Amino acid sequence: HEEFRLPELESLAKIEDVKLIYNKKEYKENCPFLVVNIETEEEAERLVKRAILIKNIYELWGMGETYDEVHAQVKASPERWSLYIHKSFKFTVSGFGSTCSSDYQIRMINSFSYLGFKGDINLKNPQVQFGVLEDYGLDSHAPIPPQIPYTIYFGRLASPGKLIYDPFVGTGSFLLTCAHFGAFTLGSDIDGRQIRGQANKSIKSNVDQYNLSDKVLDTLVFDIRHHPWRENLWFDAIVTDPPYGVRAGAKTLGRKDPTKRSRIVNGVPAHKRENYYPPTKPYEMSEVLIDLLEFAARYLVVGGRLVYWLPTIVDDEQNFGQWSRRLITMEKFKENVEGEHANYFSFKSEEKTKREQTWIRFKNKDNTNDSIDHTQSSTSPTENLQCEKSSDYNTEKP
Repeated sequence: HEEFRLPELESLAKIEDVKLIYNKKEYKENCPFLVVNIETEEEAERLVKRAILIKNIYELWGMGETYDEVHAQVKASPERWSLYIHKSFKFTVSGFGSTCSSDYQIRMINSFSYLGFKGDINLKNPQVQFGVLEDYGLDSHAPIPPQIPYTIYFGRLASPGKLIYDPFVGTGSFLLTCAHFGAFTLGSDIDGRQIRGQANKSIKSNVDQYNLSDKVLDTLVFDIRHHPWRENLWFDAIVTDPPYGVRAGAKTLGRKDPTKRSRIVNGVPAHKRENYYPPTKPYEMSEVLIDLLEFAARYLVVGGRLVYWLPTIVDDEQNFGQWSRRLITMEKFKENVEGEHANYFSFKSEEKTKREQTWIRFKNKDNTNDSIDHTQSSTSPTENLQCEKSSDYNTEKP
C-alpha cells in the first residue's frame, strides 16, 4: 500500500495536531524509511498509536552511509545516553532488501558498546529498545543484493485513548480493530442476540481471546434512533458499518401499522411482561443515514470523525457481486448550537418521512475527488460535519 503511506501520515498528523516536517522528495515508494521532524516524543506516540502503515517511529540518533558516520553522530550527543544508563534494554538489527546473519547482528550491536549501558538485557519486555536499520534498496533486476547498505539508521524506538463508538455493533469486529490500535471502544445494537452470541462464540469471547478487555468497555442493546445518550460531546470517533439492507435487514423500533395496540395477555399488557420483545419495522437506507449523520453531528467532539460504509452503484469500489461500497470519512468542524434541528430534502420514495433529504453524489471533472453534498433547507447539526478531501487513501480504494 505504498500510495497510502503519505496520505495516512498527513491525515493522522492533522487528527492528532502534530506538527510534521519532512522532505517529500526524499520519500520513495520502494523504501520503507522516511526521516521526519516531530517536536516531542509525546507527539510521536500520538501519531503512531492509531496508524496502520507506520510500523515504528525511532528517535534518530545517527545515520550515514557507513557505520563510522553513524557512530560519529551518536557520539556527538552523549547527553542522550545518560537517560537510559540503568534501564533494561534491547538492540535489534534489521536489513531492508537483504538479510543479516546472527553473527553479523551481534558484531553490529557490539560496535555500540561505547554507550556504556549498565541495565539488564531484556529481550521480551525491555524498558528501552534501540534499532539498527540497514537499507540495501530494492532492485528487482539485481541478481544479488548489494554487499553493503546504502544507508544505515540508528535510533531509539518510540512507544505506542480515544473513545470510539459503533452504534451498529453487530458481532463487534470494529470494536476489536479500534481497540487493537489503542482506543477505548463502546458499541450498541438493536439485536442483543448478535452481541450475546452462542456458547463461546460472542463479542466477549473474542475480546478475551485477543486480550482487549482493558480497551473494550461495554456493549449495549438499544435502537440508535431511540438511544439513551444524554446531550453531551464525548465521542472522539464513530466507526460503523450501518445495516443498509444489503448486508442485513435493517430494523428500528416501531409498528408497521401504528394504529395497532399492544395485546393483552392474561390481563397484562404485552409490553409490561418480562419476556416482551418490542415490535420492529423496516429501517430504510435513507432513514439510517439521516439518523447516523445527525447523531454524529450532535455527539462527536469537534475534530471527531465519522467513518462508515456507504453502498454505491459505482463499479470501481470494493465489489460484492451485485453491489459495492465506499468508505466515507467525515470530520466535525464546529460546535453544536442549541435549538438547531436538521431539515432535509429527499428524492421521492414510496415512504415519505417528515424529514426529507437529498443525496447528491458527484465526481469532479478531473475524476480525482469524490464528495457528498448534503443539501439542507436551513442551518442544522449536520452542517457541523464535512466530508474530508477525498483521496485514494480513504475513499477510492477502501
